[in-house]
Amino acid sequence: MRNTTRPKAGTTGCGFTLVELLVVLAIIALLCAMMLPALGRAKSAARQAVCQSRLRQWGLAFAAYAAENSGFYPHTDGRDRSGDEQPLTREAIADYWFGWVDVVAPLMGEKPWRDHGRGAYPGVRSVFQCPSARLASEALYSYKPLRNGYFSYAMNSCLELDASCWPPYGRPGGNEMPSFLNTARIRTPERAILLFDQLLDPHKGYGGSTMNRSAGRNCGSYPKAFSACHARSEGALGGFLLYCDSHVTWKETAWKDSWPVTPEFEAPPRDDPDWYPY
Repeated sequence: MRNTTRPKAGTTGCGFTLVELLVVLAIIALLCAMMLPALGRAKSAARQAVCQSRLRQWGLAFAAYAAENSGFYPHTDGRDRSGDEQPLTREAIADYWFGWVDVVAPLMGEKPWRDHGRGAYPGVRSVFQCPSARLASEALYSYKPLRNGYFSYAMNSCLELDASCWPPYGRPGGNEMPSFLNTARIRTPERAILLFDQLLDPHKGYGGSTMNRSAGRNCGSYPKAFSACHARSEGALGGFLLYCDSHVTWKETAWKDSWPVTPEFEAPPRDDPDWYPY
């Protein structure tokens, strides 16, 4: 006959003891602690891959735009600089109608930036933004990034340094370049910067030395706005740059030691081949 007698209280059954459960939980916690850094690195690597891919897409779209427009690039700035008032000068007309975020975006199946309403501009899930972009406290900015939009990618303003732009450092009145760049004039497209990861943290402007409260405000900018937002395996932070030949490179900084750290420094010296096309 089968013995159906249950174990008496206090005797050992088939369950876990409290000590055994605590040991199992401790092992699980230890494994999670070991895995979290690896998961963080994997997410970071994925964001970097997406950022590179988005910049390459922009590079191809710029090339397509140039092919359709007699070899000319679109304008570096948009209505983020000109505003919504009807333009009166040639430079303002270029800003108002031909900003790269407006005229290149449709070639990628995206709506022009200017067609988005206030408070509804594209975020990090869109091709307009770097997936690692993060805004700081809005009180640090001289504008309202959540209402008016922000740009974590910027076009190199030195490609078309017209009268609306800052002159090259040390050369007053040197902003006489055309508002539209003829790509045939680019001397070294593999060296001339087209787009780059743009700073969103005002504390890290000018290579991390000076506050930049307009961080992310404009879709065209200068070296002071380069963002080191991607970490490599050895821990170094850097950002991606898209060049005029459509290749993408990671660099720790775009700021050069020979440049002065001062708010008066906007556009680099005119002879810099990384920022000027000719």
